Amino acid sequence: MIYTVTLNPSIDYIMHVDEFNEGDLNRANTTYYYPGGKGINVSRVLKRLDVSNTALGFIGGFTGQFIQNFLESEKVQHQFIDTDQYTRINVKLKSSQESEINGPGPSITEEQQQQLLDQVNKLEQDDYLVVAGSIPKTIPANFYNEMAKRCAERGAHFIADTSGKALEELVGTPTFLLKPNHHELGELFDTTIDSPFKAITFAKQLVTKGATNVIVSMGGDGAILVNKDHAYYANVPKGEVKNSVGAGDSVVSGFIAGYVKTNNLTEAFANGVACGSATAFSDDLATRDFVEELRKEITIEDLN
Repeated sequence: MIYTVTLNPSIDYIMHVDEFNEGDLNRANTTYYYPGGKGINVSRVLKRLDVSNTALGFIGGFTGQFIQNFLESEKVQHQFIDTDQYTRINVKLKSSQESEINGPGPSITEEQQQQLLDQVNKLEQDDYLVVAGSIPKTIPANFYNEMAKRCAERGAHFIADTSGKALEELVGTPTFLLKPNHHELGELFDTTIDSPFKAITFAKQLVTKGATNVIVSMGGDGAILVNKDHAYYANVPKGEVKNSVGAGDSVVSGFIAGYVKTNNLTEAFANGVACGSATAFSDDLATRDFVEELRKEITIEDLN
């Protein structure tokens, strides 16, 4: 079974305004409401790729109920923990420029944190746990690290798509996959990642410290996959970038979907890159048909 974790979900309220004038009345011409949060994005895309999974995390109030209802409409299973507080709303204003206002998240109690850890304790051999996104201030920065240790004890695969202190805490902990983008990898090592070869150099350091696989996405410059034996490079298809939200999460979804179906790392990697590109070229998240179409344009090169 595959489980995703979103510690601080949201409703993403997206408004398109032809011309935004600060201080005046502005009218949106198009609006959308989506469940937000990186782990939730992973769950939604996995389901679109015909891979069953269960979303975990913290929600509450009528906004949390909206997320549950939305996921159920897409047939995504969930086992959320109720915080008795409203799940936040993030406003994304799309005009000549894109602006965001993210709402504050709830305070997560130690008891609620333990409830989530108890769920992790029920994982079995060869299950997958995907943690994605930042860690709220009311949760310890090493919370993902604690989850990773519990997965290792149970023989479950731990996958993380995070950054900053949360990523730093995971270095040295056994993980099946880490997926920073080039900015996040550069921040981790206090450098600038401006080429695939530089990404490989620093990704290899993560492998020597406990990561089985590392994928580094580099936007239009492609992506790399590094493990102890290989360093692979994937190009990205050509297309108009419409949506940066969820593209990295979709890489994770595509990789997992490809790996559980084929048990082949390079095919999983190519599927992940196709999936990330499909989201980037869409108004919402990737669809299976679009992923399959873009997969034909991706080649994998072994740089070792």
